[in-house]
Amino acid sequence: MALFFWRRGAHAVSLGCGAAAAMLGMALVRTTHPFVVGVLVALVVGWLWSRHGRTMATVTRWGASARRKAGVASSSDIVRVGSAVAMRRRAPNVRPSLRAGSRWDRAAQLLRLPAAAVAVELCRVGALRVWASIEDVVLVFGGPRVGKTQWLAGRVLDAPGAVLVTSTRTNLLDQTGPMREEIGPVFVFNPVGLGGRPSTITFDPLTGCCDPPTATERATDMLAVATRPGGGDREYWDEQGRRNLAALMHAAALGGLTMNTVQVWLSALDEHQQRILLLLHNKSLEPAFETAVRQFIGTNEKTRTSIASTISPALGWLTHGPACAAALPLAEGGRPFDVAALLASRATVYMLGGEEAQVAPLVCALTGYIAREARRLAEDQPGGRLDPPLSLRLDEAALICPIPLDKWSADMGGRGISIVACFQSRAQLLDRYGDAKAAVILNNSGARELFGGTADRDDLNYWSTLAGERDEPTTTTDMHGRVASRTTRRVPVLGPAQLANLPAGRVVVFRRDMPPVIGRAEQAWRRRDVHAFHHPDALTVRARAWKARQVARAVGWIAHRTRPARAWIGARGRAVSGWCRMRGTALRVRVTGHGGATSYRSPQVVLGEVVGPTTTTNDAEVNPFPSEWARPDDHGDPWGGAS
Repeated sequence: MALFFWRRGAHAVSLGCGAAAAMLGMALVRTTHPFVVGVLVALVVGWLWSRHGRTMATVTRWGASARRKAGVASSSDIVRVGSAVAMRRRAPNVRPSLRAGSRWDRAAQLLRLPAAAVAVELCRVGALRVWASIEDVVLVFGGPRVGKTQWLAGRVLDAPGAVLVTSTRTNLLDQTGPMREEIGPVFVFNPVGLGGRPSTITFDPLTGCCDPPTATERATDMLAVATRPGGGDREYWDEQGRRNLAALMHAAALGGLTMNTVQVWLSALDEHQQRILLLLHNKSLEPAFETAVRQFIGTNEKTRTSIASTISPALGWLTHGPACAAALPLAEGGRPFDVAALLASRATVYMLGGEEAQVAPLVCALTGYIAREARRLAEDQPGGRLDPPLSLRLDEAALICPIPLDKWSADMGGRGISIVACFQSRAQLLDRYGDAKAAVILNNSGARELFGGTADRDDLNYWSTLAGERDEPTTTTDMHGRVASRTTRRVPVLGPAQLANLPAGRVVVFRRDMPPVIGRAEQAWRRRDVHAFHHPDALTVRARAWKARQVARAVGWIAHRTRPARAWIGARGRAVSGWCRMRGTALRVRVTGHGGATSYRSPQVVLGEVVGPTTTTNDAEVNPFPSEWARPDDHGDPWGGAS
């Protein structure tokens, strides 16, 4: 009744009913047997638990929460699932090496462990920061000059292990490269010759192609740039191109040849068919490659031309000088690298590319090679994860590095490979991967971050639908301004116009386990560590350094002065803790009989002599000796026996 009147607005009557019910309950408790009260309490608790878990109750609570919070995440939501403490709680799962040995170490870890060691920062909302777990795929959407690249630079600096960075400009390299050198070596792979920077490592696409599965994966990666979603004939020609390019690369690797040879073979198959088939027949363990090449050579001219046209974009970089230098084979002076050593040294690899399609196959092939090798190495690690994880920070992923995100987004996170991929818009994602694969990528991503600048109607409607709706109160007045009625209407939490006009630096974050969040994305050039590294003589940097020195000096002085007091407090605390443990153990032993030192009663030893078997029985008899303190009985028997 109290709840009924409260919902009707009769708060006074509701309070009166509640007081009467409380008095009745107290009287019932006092006059009823405790066992009956316990049974009634258990029944009430079970009934409430059952009602709380029903679908209707769950939906009602969700609706009330959405109305109360205007459809967006509250501070409690962020603290519960997206805060630094929430990420630290998952540290033993995502990074087995950070598993604490005791409860005290675990409590200290929840307070002191840097959140960037186990999570990716998404944005800042007031005094709180929103994070995504390092095993979640993070997709970032935003147009040019909205702060997306500077946000990504911060994630490069925060990466705890080895990092693979792709970019179409040298600004990420110039800004973060010198700072990453303090963590591990820095390498540059520049097949486009951007900024005149030479490549410090090389990658021959035939590396590992003696293995048939590796050759197939490499061909898939190199053709991913030229492959576009489509049905019917398009998929058929793409499959034919992948299969035949894998066979040609496999044959060239078996023969110790180069990619130039593959291009020559493709241009004149009839002249080199005998050599190709001999290599595949004598050295290959995969007969399907030989069959594919025979069909490729024996088909009609029109079909062969179509397959060759599908393969040609993957070899276009062979006419580009810097790309050929970046793909120099080992036999010709190439500078290869070991993926295991790269992970162990926490190195950073910057892969610079451009919109030129001829070099994108190289960048995509190198990314796939490092990621797959890392996944293979993760199988031998505790928990099947790399620790620290390998971080893929992919800027302009659709242009220069179209990795198979539809497959990697479901598997790489559990292997210790953190993926952050940036796109200009959702439309670009659909254009690169197609509707079905783009939907898979979006569904598998743990967090989606939207910057402003999007003007596509379908994209804006998609993000607005994803944000959901809320109740907006509406007041109707008459001609004199008096309130005639009050009602509510359903409106989008974030309308398309609001999403399109997001200010620079503002983002909308969609996490899979909480409502959307509107926050401010961190810009790397505003970070104190970046400012201090690149501008060490700035007045603010020097002032912060002086302040840090003064604070350290004051802390040292206080620690020195309070050392006796801290030692006494520590000794008293240990004594109290030991006394509490002793009393607790004693109480547990008294109540349960477990937990104390194990002790057994000594058996009673009877002194005597063993007499052999009697004539009537085969059992031996024992005649006990009298003890030294035995007193004679009343009859004077010195043995204490019967007379």
